[in-house]
Amino acid sequence: MTETKFIDIHGVRQAIIDEGEGDEVLLLIHGMAGSAHTWRAVLPQLAKKYRVVAPDLLGHGQSSKPRTDYSLGAFAVGLRDLLDELGIESATVVGHSLGGGVAMQFLYQHPDYCRRLVLIGSGGLGPDVGWILRLLAVPGAEFVMPVIAPSPIVRAGNAVRSRLSSAGLRSPRGAEVWAAYSSFADGEARAAFLRTLRSVVDYRGQAVSALNRLNLREGLPVLAIWGEQDKIIPVDHAYSALQVRPDCRLEILPGVGHFVQVEAPTEVIDLVDEFISTTTPADPRR
Repeated sequence: MTETKFIDIHGVRQAIIDEGEGDEVLLLIHGMAGSAHTWRAVLPQLAKKYRVVAPDLLGHGQSSKPRTDYSLGAFAVGLRDLLDELGIESATVVGHSLGGGVAMQFLYQHPDYCRRLVLIGSGGLGPDVGWILRLLAVPGAEFVMPVIAPSPIVRAGNAVRSRLSSAGLRSPRGAEVWAAYSSFADGEARAAFLRTLRSVVDYRGQAVSALNRLNLREGLPVLAIWGEQDKIIPVDHAYSALQVRPDCRLEILPGVGHFVQVEAPTEVIDLVDEFISTTTPADPRR
């Protein structure tokens, strides 16, 4: 059973899961409206071999949700401060969705901290993104969201979901979507979500490209994992990464959607483990 811990960094509460031991550290970065819980299906197994650190990003999960900067750069600085606080000099950085964009920004700002880079259904590699996120990025969405996700409906939905789970009816993909939706019932979480979303998305799609970040560090091992049926960030973006960085290893999983780590956890565990075992981390001096 994973345990959430809390530490204060510059007066702000940071929720993290920090499990396992070993010379190799994995830093797992979740996506928008997510939390460290999104790694629940892969973290325990990875922690048997590696030290695994999975934070709730600022404004997400159980971390503080102040009225502040929620840009990719701010997230990258926060992750650097977190690693410093934990006494971790470098890590293999794994990012899902928004977390992939944060991971590439982290590489850009703090290259010495990155041993390897793993992108899972990553943002920041092209303009396309699901239409729901485009709609929520437009001005005025903050007035509609409380109506879309009122607390009574969320409570009722949680009760139904609990009964279905007890009956053995579970959908990993549906659980991730529900977790994101239900978080909108909290006013502070809604505000943080909108600030995060609007820093990277507008009505035309993703407004920030991190493709140029992939070429910044020679010799950095890069792995991209994508679900073939990803409806939020299409698999075409994986091939964009491959064009920019031909030495990137690309794995496309058939029948899998956007939430690869919960839909195909065994495959993700095996791919990440094999990637770490067969690659040499980047030289921090280059």
